[in-house]
Amino acid sequence: MKIMVTGGAGFIGSHVVDGYIESGHDVLVVDDLSTGKRSNVHPEARFFELDIRSPETAGLIKSEVPQAINHHAAQASVPFSVAEPRNDADINIQGFINILEAAVKGGVEKVIFISSGGAVYGNARQYPTAEGCAPEPLSPYAVSKFASEKYLAFYRHQYGLSTTVLRYANIYGPRQAPHGEAGVVAIFMENILSGRDSILYQFPDDAAGMIRDYCYVGDVVKANLKALHRETDGCFNIGSGKETRTLALYETIWAAIRETKPDLPRSPSMLNRRPARPGDIPRSCLIVDKARGALGWGADTDVKTGVRHTLAWCLQPGNHS
Repeated sequence: MKIMVTGGAGFIGSHVVDGYIESGHDVLVVDDLSTGKRSNVHPEARFFELDIRSPETAGLIKSEVPQAINHHAAQASVPFSVAEPRNDADINIQGFINILEAAVKGGVEKVIFISSGGAVYGNARQYPTAEGCAPEPLSPYAVSKFASEKYLAFYRHQYGLSTTVLRYANIYGPRQAPHGEAGVVAIFMENILSGRDSILYQFPDDAAGMIRDYCYVGDVVKANLKALHRETDGCFNIGSGKETRTLALYETIWAAIRETKPDLPRSPSMLNRRPARPGDIPRSCLIVDKARGALGWGADTDVKTGVRHTLAWCLQPGNHS
């Protein structure tokens, strides 16, 4: 199958590209390299440095006619979306509409859209949260993801496009950048290895930090492989289905590093506590029963094991600054 992966030079997207190529698919990667890296792209993938909003991207879809588009490209920073809601919407909504219009005109059969189960549900009325729970997005980023889901539903209804939505939990693993506010596993790991303090964002009276559902990127790749099939149309939560508090995550990362570097001088108490940021939510955990039943998918990697895999990659030459 010929597949276009937007954002395929990024952290998660590049792993999905690897999985598709290793399964025998022909893969095109579209990425503007604003956050992705050319070095992340599999050597057998055909790479195009393009903005998803551009006419050139639309033209590429029409000329190449991929059978499926996997849309990972996005502005993914919640604080940025709060500060720059117009720019967030321009990239995440207008960019996706550009992709969808070209997909319909170019005869693309399937679109897999990557949404955010960690954001679109907001302060969910149901917790842990299943797909049937009404989203209540609390940041422009979350709004843009949910709006994009609705646009995708329109294109499915109007043009018969086969569509799958994957609502990711908090994904971590090799290649995740430790810069900015996203990717707390990478940030904590880099800070501890470099002897720097870390920040624990918290709500009042919550010393252990926020609750999140952490899912290893290798498991996410398997979900994207399952989603290629037409019979997997629908919306699916993709996560571990297990709660982890920020403080417990930090201590897990600290323990894994101490196993490798027992002489490390820092202690796990080097956390600077700060109030939650605009757009943060106190807890998020997904129910993944639907993906288990319809996709035949489940997360196999627990946080302790996933952190060790990530650390092994981070300690390789060139991967730790």
